[in-house]
Parts: sequence; structure tokens; C-alpha cells
Amino acid sequence: MNLDKPLLMLVTSASQMGQGQQTGLWLEEFAVPWQVFKDNNIPVRVASPTGGKIPIDPRSVPDDDQKEAWREAIAELQDTRPLEEVCEDGFVGVFVPGGHGAMFDMPDNPLVAGVLQRTWAQGGVVGAVCHGPAALIGARDEDGVPLVKGRKVACFTNEEEREVGLEEVMPFLLETRLSELGARIENKGKFEAHAVTDGRLVTGQNPPSSKVTAEALVEVLYSE
Repeated sequence: MNLDKPLLMLVTSASQMGQGQQTGLWLEEFAVPWQVFKDNNIPVRVASPTGGKIPIDPRSVPDDDQKEAWREAIAELQDTRPLEEVCEDGFVGVFVPGGHGAMFDMPDNPLVAGVLQRTWAQGGVVGAVCHGPAALIGARDEDGVPLVKGRKVACFTNEEEREVGLEEVMPFLLETRLSELGARIENKGKFEAHAVTDGRLVTGQNPPSSKVTAEALVEVLYSE
């Protein structure tokens, strides 16, 4: 794999859920993978649908130790590039962290679908964790088939959505929607760390899966 091209980390710009509740990026799902990629000498570019400072889900605000450990990653979120400015660039892969915000500005977004499809068609890796796989909903492969169809996928489960009390707030249930598109859902128990690799598609189930998903994506990048 030619690591002269960067890995795009595509994060949500959405700050509110369907009923006005605050949301945003789940910070762990960005900060932990960002550090994994940095430690493995993978150049990273950060973008979001609208650019600028990224809203952080208030339930994922770090404690003091995390703030220090994630200081460099957090700095990357203060002024992100708008996706429209970078979506035509070449990337070695795209990684989409979650947070419930991703459920509102990633699905059926033509810029999101476009950068995923272009990266995939060029032989790049596509990764996502937790609600990040919402970005895969509009993506198609070279034959116009849903990118997830027939492929193993992990994502935030319906059971986990009910556990956090947001089943009725979400525009749809992610596990159900991906299954409807033909994904072979492979999840584990509630909030277990779990990642699935199917060729160049790497997905993780929930926030505790952030590290193992990023490590799995690194493994694919270096094996290509």
C-alpha cells in the first residue's frame, strides 16, 4: 500500500439529534484510532461534512487523564476541512468514527458516498466504527451494488441503541438498515469490543471497539 497518500478520517458535523438533544462525535472513537494511526506512521487528514470545529457528544467528554492523552487528537478537531474541499483528493483509505451525529449527516450524503466510492474503486480501505457505518448506507461499489451487500459488517446494535435509550430518537436503527442493504451483520454482546474485517472493509461495533478496529485497519493497510 502506498502510504504517500493520507488516510482520511471523516467525522460528523451534526450537533443535534432528531428531537433537539445534543450529540456530535464520540470522542474516543476518533482520538484512540487517531493515535493508533499516528503510532503506525500513517498520515492522516481530518475532514467533516461542513468543516470547522467538531461538536463532541457531551456523554463522551474526556476526563483529565484522557484530555492529556488525547491532546493532539483533540487539536485536530478544532478546525477541520470541509469534505467538499478534499473529496476529490486521493486517499489510501477512509475511516469514519461514530457518535450519534453520524446518523444525521452521513447517510445519503452524496459527498460522503462519493469519497467512499472513489477510495474503494481505487483500491483503498474503508473503515468505520459504532455509528460510523451509517456512512456506508449510500455507498455503492463499481457495479452500483451497495458496498455492504454480502460483506461482513459490525455496527452499533439495535440492542445497544435500546440500552442507551435512543431507539426512538434515531432516524432509523443502523443494524436493521445495514441488514436491509444486504450486509452480513456480525456483532457480539452489548458493548463488547469487536471488529470485523472483510477484505478492504473494516468495521467495529461500539466505542470499546475503537482500538481494535483501528488496529485491524492498519493491518489491512500494511498487507495490501
